[in-house]
Amino acid sequence: MNLIKKLAALTVVATTAVAGISTAQAEPGKPKVARVSGGADFMLPFGPDDDVRHFDFDATAAPYSRPIPGAPIGLPSDANGTVKISHYVAAWKKTIRAEGTVDCLVTAPGVASLTAKITKADEPVQDWVGKRLGFSVQDNGRHDRVGLSWTVVNLQQGASGQWEEAPVGTCMAPAPFAPVTKGDYKVRHVDLPPLPRG
Repeated sequence: MNLIKKLAALTVVATTAVAGISTAQAEPGKPKVARVSGGADFMLPFGPDDDVRHFDFDATAAPYSRPIPGAPIGLPSDANGTVKISHYVAAWKKTIRAEGTVDCLVTAPGVASLTAKITKADEPVQDWVGKRLGFSVQDNGRHDRVGLSWTVVNLQQGASGQWEEAPVGTCMAPAPFAPVTKGDYKVRHVDLPPLPRG
C-alpha cells in the first residue's frame, strides 16, 4: 500500500475520532486553517541562567501543498511561515540568531507542534542551516510554554553505543516543557482536513 492510500485510511479514522472538537473561528468566506503566532522569552527549567531565549512564530497550515514521493498532493499537515530564534548568551554578551521556514504544523486545542528548515543562522550555529528543528507551543493564557527539539531531547544511540542528536522529522517536537517568562503565543486549532475528493 503506498503512502497516499495509507494516509487516506488513517485520515478517515482520525476524522471520525476527532469530529466536532475544532474550536477555531474563521473569517466569513474563508476556510478555517490552523495557526501559531506570537513571540516570547522562555527559560529552561533544568538550567536557570541569565541568558534570554526567544522564539517568534508566524506559521499557518497549508494542507496538501507540498508534494512528496508517495504523496503527490502533499499531506494534511503541510504548512508555511517562519520561525525566528534569538538567544542572548550572557557569558558572551552577544545575541545569536537563526531563522527557518515552516514545513509542518499540527494542532490540538491550545497546543501545537511544528517544524522549520533553518535558512539563516549566525556563526556559532551555522551548521543548523539546512536542518529541520522541532518546536511545540502551549497557549495557556498567562502560563504559555514552548518546547524545542535540541538541548536535552531528541538523542539517539549509534551502533557503537555513542549518543548523538537525532534527525527531526516533520512536525516532530517534544512536549512544551519550557515556561514563558515574557510575551505571548496564540494557537488557533483546526483539525487536519481529509483528503481532497478526486
